[in-house]
Amino acid sequence: MSKDQPSGGTGSSGGIMDARQLGTPKMLLLGLQHLFAMFGATVLVPVLTGLNVSTTLLFAGLGTLLFHLLSKGKVPAFLGSSFAFLAGYAAVAPGKEKELLTYASFGVIFAALVYLILAAVIKMFGTDKVMRFFPPVVTGPIIISIGLNLSATAIGSSDDNWFIALAAIVIIIFCNIWGTRMIKVIPIILGVTGSYLIAAFTGNVNWQPVRDAAWIGIPIHWDETVFSLFGKADMSLLLSAIITIMPIALATVVEHIGDISAISSTVGKNYIKNPGLHRTLMGDGLATMLAAFFGAPANTTYGENTGVLNLSKVYDPRVVRIAAVMACLFSFSPKLGSVISCMPTATMGGVSLVLYGMIAAVGVRNVVENRVDFTKSRNVIIAALILVLSTGIHYSDAGAIAFSVGTVTISLSGLATGALAGIILNAVLPGKDYRFDDEKPDDTKVNFQL
Repeated sequence: MSKDQPSGGTGSSGGIMDARQLGTPKMLLLGLQHLFAMFGATVLVPVLTGLNVSTTLLFAGLGTLLFHLLSKGKVPAFLGSSFAFLAGYAAVAPGKEKELLTYASFGVIFAALVYLILAAVIKMFGTDKVMRFFPPVVTGPIIISIGLNLSATAIGSSDDNWFIALAAIVIIIFCNIWGTRMIKVIPIILGVTGSYLIAAFTGNVNWQPVRDAAWIGIPIHWDETVFSLFGKADMSLLLSAIITIMPIALATVVEHIGDISAISSTVGKNYIKNPGLHRTLMGDGLATMLAAFFGAPANTTYGENTGVLNLSKVYDPRVVRIAAVMACLFSFSPKLGSVISCMPTATMGGVSLVLYGMIAAVGVRNVVENRVDFTKSRNVIIAALILVLSTGIHYSDAGAIAFSVGTVTISLSGLATGALAGIILNAVLPGKDYRFDDEKPDDTKVNFQL
């Protein structure tokens, strides 16, 4: 890519336009579009986990602004709720208990430390030396297991009313396959909205919490923050939460690299080199850590907003920052949070069936696009043990492997066990041939135009 190519979008020759040429009203509209694109998926995570919707919106916005600050304001990325951590929240707080969710948030803080440690290591030694320990034969099956482990929850939620659940599924599929322009970017929120309206018209929604909620309120609740654990924390639960949730970061780090690569391809700039992968990882990690401290879900760069970039051809990061500010403002309305919380369980079930299946499909794509050689016994063994341990332990009667260290009982979820087994086996078994290259399309799934 030529150094003097404009960075805002396409001009008259290629359609690229700098957002400054649009004026403030259109920039605000574009920001609202980014907010609309991330809204459906981001608020689904707190609804599914039991975390607070308003807190989630606030720290999605603040996390995005922090990410932009640390990445020198160059990367037009929006950070929303990560679905990859749903299995971790479910393992620590299966009944969505508020107190247990604070322990899960404590585990997410340590997962964020993985981002920061890797960012420091990448800065010191270079991307290729670090990423060789996380090849697709390890991360692909981990991502697949995340989707499979969550599938039973989606089925259970859909059982509440399969008609409403199927309505959500049909709308999502129709919009994603046959939709045009913006419709293809927002199939999830359209599926949620459509199914919600059908439920409302058929008398399957209780509106009383919405009537009782205030229009304006504080989005942070002290008893739902990690700070509420100080002085009364159960050490066994703390250690179990850390060991259960921390390994998830090993998969989401690679997801982060793929997202940054996709944004780079869309815009035509290699953000892995400038501002640097270490800076984007640090931004994602600190945003996740900040959110977890205050009881919001882990953050991640959002593919939905990359789709908006591709659609609008306006790549100015300031537009994304406008969306982040809007998310913060929305978080101060409890009534909006109540509208979302009153969403029927079946609606969540139908949407979840699609989303969880998509998570598993992303893992399959990770393996296929990186051409993992399954004619090699080592690769088959690694993938097989990750999948069997992750899903087998999860669906066992105990749901985890528990052992004691002194007076502390530690519980390893299926996902944590499978991930650790895969990473260790990949490190010790002979025949490693994976080499990460930040400009090779097979590794980043992106062909950078330099």
